[in-house]
Amino acid sequence: MGIFDRLGTLIRSNLNDLISSAENPEKMLNQLILDMRSQLAKAKQQVAAAIADEKRLQAQAEQEKKQAEDWEKRAMLAVQEGRDDLAKQALLRHSEHMEAAVQLDDTWRKHAGETEALKNSLRALNDKIEEAKRKKNILIARQRRAEAQKRIHETMGSISDKSAFETFERMAERIEQNERKALAAAELSEELSGDSLAKQFEQLEYKADADTQLLALKQKMGLLGPGKAEPPRQLGTGATADVHDAEVVEEGEDEAPPRKKG
Repeated sequence: MGIFDRLGTLIRSNLNDLISSAENPEKMLNQLILDMRSQLAKAKQQVAAAIADEKRLQAQAEQEKKQAEDWEKRAMLAVQEGRDDLAKQALLRHSEHMEAAVQLDDTWRKHAGETEALKNSLRALNDKIEEAKRKKNILIARQRRAEAQKRIHETMGSISDKSAFETFERMAERIEQNERKALAAAELSEELSGDSLAKQFEQLEYKADADTQLLALKQKMGLLGPGKAEPPRQLGTGATADVHDAEVVEEGEDEAPPRKKG
């Protein structure tokens, strides 16, 4: 299993754990980005180690080539000195180092290709994480909007609940009923207290005063001609008073002295 296969498996495992236990999507997304960046940092370290291995292989291949060249020079020196036996041994060493250099060079080139692929994968992973960060902001905004809509619907549901309003109306009706009972008790108490005869006369006097005001208003509006208005009878006046006035006039006429003849 490669570096990025292990990384992908770990991220998927963390993601599944977060999704199954997530209560806050925003917190989950932030934690997921943190995990991605943490795994990316580990992947960078592993890719850096692979690059270091590549450079070490390259250096070893170059070192083997250099040693092969050195043994070839020694073989040439031995030939010049007439030491063919030493020249043969130097050529054998030359061949050994050349073979090792070829193998190391082949390994290095393969490793360099794999390292380049790792670096490309690392760059792609980094781009995906950056894209995930941008999507995270969009997802968080959508989540917040969904939560706001949920609160609105819950509030509307609580407002549409009529139980509280029905209770309020019942309490208002009960208060009005208590007010009516209090007014009835006060009215009954007023009727049963004090001089009822005096109260009846007060009502008559109030009615007489109202009749006087009504006649004055009609006369002011021109609905009654001059002299048509009859003032209401005051308390203690009426037919009895008229008879009394007549008796006074008759008595006056009897007492008047007779007129003298001219």
